[in-house]
Amino acid sequence: MSAPPAARSGTAWLAEARATAVLAAPMVVSQLAAMAQGLVDVLLAGHLSAHVLAAVAVGNSIWVLALMVAFGVSYALPPAIAQLDGAGRRHEAAQVFVQAALLGLAVGLALMGVVRWGGPAALALTGVTPSLLPDATAFLHAISFGMPAIALYLTCRGLSEGLSRPRPSAVIGLLGLIVLAPLAYVLMYGRLGVPPLGALGCGIATAVTCWVQLAAFVVWMRVAPHYRGLGWASGRRGFDARTMAGLFKVGLPIAVSQLMESSLFTGAALVIARFGENAAAGHQIAINAASLSFMLPMGVSFAITVRVGNAAGRRDRPGVRRAALSGIGLGLAITTCSSLLLLLAPVSIAGLYSSDPAVIAPASVLLRLAGIFQLADGLQVTTLGALRGLKDTRVAMVITGIAYWLVGLPVGLLVALHLGWQAPGMWLGLIAGLGTAAALLSVRLRYRLRGAI
Repeated sequence: MSAPPAARSGTAWLAEARATAVLAAPMVVSQLAAMAQGLVDVLLAGHLSAHVLAAVAVGNSIWVLALMVAFGVSYALPPAIAQLDGAGRRHEAAQVFVQAALLGLAVGLALMGVVRWGGPAALALTGVTPSLLPDATAFLHAISFGMPAIALYLTCRGLSEGLSRPRPSAVIGLLGLIVLAPLAYVLMYGRLGVPPLGALGCGIATAVTCWVQLAAFVVWMRVAPHYRGLGWASGRRGFDARTMAGLFKVGLPIAVSQLMESSLFTGAALVIARFGENAAAGHQIAINAASLSFMLPMGVSFAITVRVGNAAGRRDRPGVRRAALSGIGLGLAITTCSSLLLLLAPVSIAGLYSSDPAVIAPASVLLRLAGIFQLADGLQVTTLGALRGLKDTRVAMVITGIAYWLVGLPVGLLVALHLGWQAPGMWLGLIAGLGTAAALLSVRLRYRLRGAI
């Protein structure tokens, strides 16, 4: 006797959640490995000198903004590949990948120029301490050469994850960490006959690591059987305006959204820096802890994009709904756990970063706010993942612009400066912005799930 419809339906939802979790796990590892690379740079710089740490931190503020644009453009590829895979048109994937690679290379070269020449000029205009500018500029000049590699690496990663093959991203992410740590140590500290290069050495090591990761991904794709049957012979054609326009149409709004979100957090850090070193240090601890836990729902979000894209490619409307809602539920369950940890153990977490009571006190306040922050952030990023799987990115761009710059920033400035709440006030603005984004994106997704695929 067959199972009743309700039981079959429940089984389908559980199977979907399980598939999303399996797909998300390597993506989370990849994201954590990328964050660990940044942590390695900070730790090595910090133990070298406060000056080198400051120079690397200042240079990274430019590098991270450029990275967000590259990431945003690359996010157009996974849903495109996933929809082709779901529709049984894998043989068209190579053609889309080639166009994405051309777009990624163009974006990477453009961003290399921005980081190399525009970055130092921007730092000078923002009033960075003059003594930091030479080393920060050297860091940016060196690391800029890694931008084309990271853009192409993200394109390879987009193809692989769109085919539901996230393992290479995790393995090669860990490889990058293994390469970066000793190389940065040798170059920054001056070992094995190399003169100590400080911030310049950090930039060189990161750029070299980007190229090593790209080479490793290309070799993996050439050897592994999963990348065969994608139409590589026809995919080697030159510029395809129609395919390129489709990628640009999806990717550009994502890149703009990423840039708006990153610039909001950068702006918040600059505002909080006005309240003194302890406030700035407390903010750095809280945002680092929040960012680490954010990697979990972000990995789930990437998996949701692929699962929704697969179902959309099959024209499976119930499947799209299951993939979106079960994935969001999974993301929220994970986020709730990390949120409770931040709410219940802020002093212990702050103590892992610093032993200074003057830093632990403000950090603990912000970590409690980070617990609330996590819930809104987890909902907005997983909802965005579902919308990207449907290639719905333009409305999301408008929503995030409104939420971050018309709600989050004004609320933060009002509470922090005019009401005198200082750093906690700025964090309340971030919560307001992320909460607004989560609510509006949820409304948009509900509308899309009720409409045509």
